[in-house]
Amino acid sequence: MPEIPATSRRGLLFGTAAVSAGALLTACTSNEPKKQEPAAQNAPSADDKPGKPVTIGFAGPQADHGWLNAINDNAKSRAKKYSDVTLEITEGSNDTAIQIGQVQTLINKKVDVLVILPADGKALTQVGLQAMKAGIPVVNLDRIFATPQAYRCWIGGDNYGMGLNAGNYIGEQLKDKPNAKVIELAGMDNLELTKQRTQGFDDALKNYPNIKKVARQAADFTVESGQAKMAQLLQAQSKFDALWNHDDDQGVGALRAIAQAGRKDFLMVGGAGAKSAMDAIKADNSVLKATVLYPPTMAASAIDLARALGQGKGISGMSELEIPASLTLYSAVVTKDNVDEYLPTGFS
Repeated sequence: MPEIPATSRRGLLFGTAAVSAGALLTACTSNEPKKQEPAAQNAPSADDKPGKPVTIGFAGPQADHGWLNAINDNAKSRAKKYSDVTLEITEGSNDTAIQIGQVQTLINKKVDVLVILPADGKALTQVGLQAMKAGIPVVNLDRIFATPQAYRCWIGGDNYGMGLNAGNYIGEQLKDKPNAKVIELAGMDNLELTKQRTQGFDDALKNYPNIKKVARQAADFTVESGQAKMAQLLQAQSKFDALWNHDDDQGVGALRAIAQAGRKDFLMVGGAGAKSAMDAIKADNSVLKATVLYPPTMAASAIDLARALGQGKGISGMSELEIPASLTLYSAVVTKDNVDEYLPTGFS
């Protein structure tokens, strides 16, 4: 993930000159304000130079999905970049009681900062509050706690933006096609993120009156479910022009079903940013033409934020003395035109 470039710091220049016809040029400096640096110009910001040692506790769910595994990898590799960071990482669990216990262990170890990606944001809210009350600031990663009191900073992806950008990309491809039809292979419907992705997609399609969504099927973010549910959609829909699939892992199964059915008469947009999807987009030998990102690099950024918190610094490139309260990442659309730029961020 590229470093945030430092903002140019310039002082304010105060210059005065008075010229009057037939009069001598005079410079009156006694009443001029003294040259001052704005307070923000002197704000300490985190950079790559070693600073105060910081111990960061990292607790996430079980890495049973390519994206979650990439989250762990990004956190570990980012922490190794800094000689002043010690990372205490838990094994991870989808059992909320176990994960709460893991976070409490980190609290008892008196880590300086906690980075928590909860298996269930609502269920882990109390342990986030416990950490904050113990004086340990929390960086809440992606799945948000039920109250802002449980974290100092939230950083995560934009589920609504994923759907919105997927819909806009498909809309632009089909805007000149009369009576265009699209279908949607969603994620797990019991998750709020799935509802947000669908809402963004539907809102984008409202901008294209020639396009109608004719079918939607929920899957389970797995290869197997993607293949089974896509087979059902293909059987039910003999003709359509575009498919949006919420998740690149289940997209592997969806592509298998599409190949088995011998279908090539539509375009497909994926979601999340798996390396397999980017490789397919680059090869340009399937229906998959784009994927909208939900970048796991957010875990690396969470380590950056936690380090800045532990050192009492702000972010380079921003004028504030502190890190922000929340950061929502952008869901870029990866196509054949820009895939080489994003390939290094693709996860397996």
